[in-house]
Amino acid sequence: MPFPIIDLFAGPGGLAEGFSSLTDEDGDRVFKIKLSIEKDFSAHQTLTLRSFVRQFPRGNLPDEYYLFLQKRISLSELYDLYPHQSGEAANEAWMATLGVTSIDEIDCRISTAIGNDPSWVLIGGPPCQAYSTAGRSRVGGINENDHRVYLYKEYLRIIARHHPAVFVMENVEGLLSARVNDEKVFNWMLRDLCDPASVFGGYNAPEYQIYSLVTDNIRKDSDYLIRAENYGIPQKRHRVILLGVRNDIIVKPDILQPVPQVSLSSVIDMFPKIRSGISRSFSHSTNVIHEDGTIKKKRHYTKMEDSLENWLLLTSTFRNEILKRLGMKAVTINSQFPESTGSDYTQFNSILIEEGHPMAEWYSDCCLKGIIHHHSRSHLVQDLRRYLFAALYTKKNKRFPKMHDYKLFDEELLPDHDNVSSGKFADRFRVQLPEVPATTVTSHISKDGHYFIHYDEIQCRSLSIREAARIQTFPDNYYFCGSQTDQFHQVGNAVPPYLAFKIAQVVNQLFEKDGVHDRAEIPALDYQ
Repeated sequence: MPFPIIDLFAGPGGLAEGFSSLTDEDGDRVFKIKLSIEKDFSAHQTLTLRSFVRQFPRGNLPDEYYLFLQKRISLSELYDLYPHQSGEAANEAWMATLGVTSIDEIDCRISTAIGNDPSWVLIGGPPCQAYSTAGRSRVGGINENDHRVYLYKEYLRIIARHHPAVFVMENVEGLLSARVNDEKVFNWMLRDLCDPASVFGGYNAPEYQIYSLVTDNIRKDSDYLIRAENYGIPQKRHRVILLGVRNDIIVKPDILQPVPQVSLSSVIDMFPKIRSGISRSFSHSTNVIHEDGTIKKKRHYTKMEDSLENWLLLTSTFRNEILKRLGMKAVTINSQFPESTGSDYTQFNSILIEEGHPMAEWYSDCCLKGIIHHHSRSHLVQDLRRYLFAALYTKKNKRFPKMHDYKLFDEELLPDHDNVSSGKFADRFRVQLPEVPATTVTSHISKDGHYFIHYDEIQCRSLSIREAARIQTFPDNYYFCGSQTDQFHQVGNAVPPYLAFKIAQVVNQLFEKDGVHDRAEIPALDYQ
């Protein structure tokens, strides 16, 4: 019988995907997601669809699922064909807002999902915008009145009320340095998570031991930080992940074991080449005086035709100019230049990842017969020139250019932003290096692709949704619902599923060592 899991602040389901992917010797799932709670509409749709996928045995998805991925049937038609599975998925994925939705309703849902099983797992990551260093820099620090600072207490209340055997809580690296009234937020969290009853005394909650997943000798706060690139994730993603274990479980969990790093090119280089689209060209800006006397800049643009001929003309002109000024060999236009901007489903029969790659089995689905979500954004004409400069400069110098490098090369490369010379965004246009793990994929990728420029200057574009999803280690058949912006946002906000899979192994080993698997002999804890 699989261990029940409740997933809070679930996003598109990265943590849930990792835990539900762990199977035993018979191929049965070790963990079962019983309830996922998420407030965002598109992410909730994604959660529901992935729950639908999990209603089928691993590796035995119905043919109609692939017809949906190919846009040959709609999502509602897919659900209508499998009413039982879609009904189970609708029960599991719940669109609700922790901190707003009724506590009684939340508790009822959780109690119904876990029943009397004392050996269940709580996973999730409370919203991190208040703690992130980028978010704090925009608003000048943390505001003690920002409700997001205290959303972890929604997670804590559920621990206090329902007493999971284990919880896994994820947040950004900035949490370690976040302060409110000169007190470290991380200290609050550790203190409260160890003793939930100190905050929610009415629930008679048990105490918890908080463990690091990377060291069994905790000396400093940063010992709770996981550097994902050291554990097989093709991305330099650094996140605080806490493993809480209820005090009646007396064994100590194992830690994650480092493995060789996985390069970016090894997971996206085999994708079909696609070109960027063209949206418009920046013309000029004017100052506009508002009624309150403030002056704001208004930018003016000219719409551009998005055609292969126009794209080739623009990019070849920019490329040859940049190559000449960088002292690099010029490129002649030939068949190597991509013609398509990609699509939401592209038939592709070549190998999508090299055999023997450590992630090959994780990503692959032999029934897919193509690639989903592999299409490019449309970019400003000026951004095409910046992307080409950035990619070629990086190719020559083995590092991406900072803003002063753009200025030295040609001041016209500088964007028309008020803060361009402030130094705060010196790395505004960042090329991903092929031979090392990518930099952190964040939700900012939903706004623009400037931090995620493809290293292949021939394609002259930012990363596609599927490339970002590969970096985040989502399996290739994982479909993200919503608009392109929604899809990027979900990918950027997620916990890498493959990292979650490795954490699930640690939790399972903990249960095995403690004898929790034989739950028939374990009485339900009378904490409530």
